[in-house]
Amino acid sequence: MKKTQSTGVRPLDGITVLSLEHAIAAPFCTRQLADLGARVIKVERPRVGDFARNYDERVNGMASHFVWTNRSKESLTLDLKSPQAKEVLARLLPQVDVLVQNLAPGAAARLGLSFDALHEQYPGLIVCDISGYGAGGPYEHKKAYDLLIQSESGFVSVTGSANEPAKAGCSIADIAAGMYAYSHILSALLQRGKTGEGSHIDLTMLESMVEWMGFPMYYAYEGAPPPVRAGAAHASIYPYGPFLAGNGKTIMLGLQNEREWKVFCEQVLEKPELATDPRFASNTMRTANRDALRDLIIQSFAAYDDEQIIERLEKAAIANARVNDMKAVWDHPQLKARNRWTQMDSPVGTLPAILPPGVNNSYDFRIDAVPDLGEHSAAILDELGYDEVTIGQWQSAGIV
Repeated sequence: MKKTQSTGVRPLDGITVLSLEHAIAAPFCTRQLADLGARVIKVERPRVGDFARNYDERVNGMASHFVWTNRSKESLTLDLKSPQAKEVLARLLPQVDVLVQNLAPGAAARLGLSFDALHEQYPGLIVCDISGYGAGGPYEHKKAYDLLIQSESGFVSVTGSANEPAKAGCSIADIAAGMYAYSHILSALLQRGKTGEGSHIDLTMLESMVEWMGFPMYYAYEGAPPPVRAGAAHASIYPYGPFLAGNGKTIMLGLQNEREWKVFCEQVLEKPELATDPRFASNTMRTANRDALRDLIIQSFAAYDDEQIIERLEKAAIANARVNDMKAVWDHPQLKARNRWTQMDSPVGTLPAILPPGVNNSYDFRIDAVPDLGEHSAAILDELGYDEVTIGQWQSAGIV
């Protein structure tokens, strides 16, 4: 892979983001802004911090979620309910381009940090509110966490086995909301460049996940039966999913069209007669008769180990994959070959970090340290004109 030739200038250099954030959705959004060069000031509760700091201790004592979503930020501890906090924010906001918050519904407005309250004084400010369900409607004040949104959006109803629904193994509702917030903020910055005006982004986890549910929703259009829960297999394409090799290891197989089905029968299964078997003559028929076809494939695969089957699939140009565990992902040869790993600092020492997806040959991503709680409070307050005595008094009083 050719090394990126960086100009030293990142897309968001010079942009300042103030984030009143916790958990995953907003931190994931702002971390990506930081990846592109933005200065992200993360406001946390004094002495407590973002509660995601305490989800677990798997990364040398730090929480896995927090390490993932908070590199390259500055941590400012601030009791937002204190009168001093209002003064700090009044000094800070003139320097801020983007305000992101995912506090409890209505909390930012009560603090005077809504778009309506700020727009007249800071007309170029972009305000992004991330919530579970959004302003207005019967769910406006309903609590929302990742699992709950996976359920409300219908995702859980189509995921899992025939006997039991399942959630995703990672925080996909948070990730979806964080990604859409990130793209909306980039769009708002472009728009501000044309109009000079900031804008308000009302971004919800529910709407982000429902967008991702487009296929199953249309599949169940006008009351039609929804996709069946098919485990790791595809609900409406077959054979597309997991199959056991003779050594007990699982291979993920994916056939998309009739040409591939014919080649699969002839070159992999070595049973060309199956290609014209009426039970399997189309994807619709293969899906309807998936149990019988699954048995035939597993019988054929039983004579080979997983590596031998993958070799046959590759030779036939049939899509396939190994079912990697996390250790195998850390060691993935493709990620290593493309130099996708780097390092970042943290309060517990140097840690590995995967580079953001995509390569742009004009800049390198910013990969700076994961901050300790309140690590940058004194420096930020000094920058805003507060003296050491005041900063020390506020720290002692738990204001910062």
